[in-house]
Amino acid sequence: MASGTTTMSNDTILKVEHLSMRFGGLMAINDLSLEAKRGEITALIGPNGAGKTTVFNCITGFYKPTMGMITLNQKSGKQFLLERLADFEITKHAKVARTFQNIRLFSGLTVLENLLVAQHNKLMKASGYTILGLLGVGSYKREAAAAIEKARYWLEKADLIDRADDPAGDLSYGAQRRLEIARAMCTEPELLCLDEPAAGLNPKESLALNTLLRGIRDEGTSLLLIEHDMSVVMEISDHVVVLEYGQKISDGTPDHVKNDPKVIAAYLGVEDDEVEEVISEELEGGAR
Repeated sequence: MASGTTTMSNDTILKVEHLSMRFGGLMAINDLSLEAKRGEITALIGPNGAGKTTVFNCITGFYKPTMGMITLNQKSGKQFLLERLADFEITKHAKVARTFQNIRLFSGLTVLENLLVAQHNKLMKASGYTILGLLGVGSYKREAAAAIEKARYWLEKADLIDRADDPAGDLSYGAQRRLEIARAMCTEPELLCLDEPAAGLNPKESLALNTLLRGIRDEGTSLLLIEHDMSVVMEISDHVVVLEYGQKISDGTPDHVKNDPKVIAAYLGVEDDEVEEVISEELEGGAR
């Protein structure tokens, strides 16, 4: 699974090279190349239908790209060609975790239990896949204690520790979003992929989300997110990549991207030859 066939600097965690994804006659992604740096929050943005979720699906193994290479570079130096792996192998071996647009929690389980479920594989291994788990002896007892400690740590980070014993379904929408992210972090990912984490959140919930995401980044996990809320993108992102019709039209810092004429044109729906007129109107409006 690991491969050293591509060259990456150690500060690059993800490298996408010449990625294309075709569905019948539709080219959803067309020759896309991008990099995500280790220890940064990279945002993938663009108008509806730009191909953002398709890129995520290729990175996380839900789709096999028509062409291209996707390389994950772990801190240890191991490299994984993600386009060659099944989705569960990407999670288990390459250490890539993902959340979805639609929240996928076990609503009948408690908040704490949702985070223990994320550690199920490690606990099963500690039990030797036998009744040791039921008896609570040996390595299983130690792993179970460690799993609870890790779960409580991420509940603290997500500001949910006071709700640990409540059913997950009783949480507010914003709290459920944070719980889903905390659950993903219990798998100890090196790269966390978030699909529209701020969707449907009110300003207070967005602020709590931003705090959690910055905390995750500051602890050394790299983040790649799709987001429509530009206030969230511009506030927390270190690096922004903009797609339109499956192609990259801008790549850089938030300040660079928000002032890029091609990005302004894409979001306002104007043709390239109208960009200068749009920029002039924006500047005049700001001067009033």
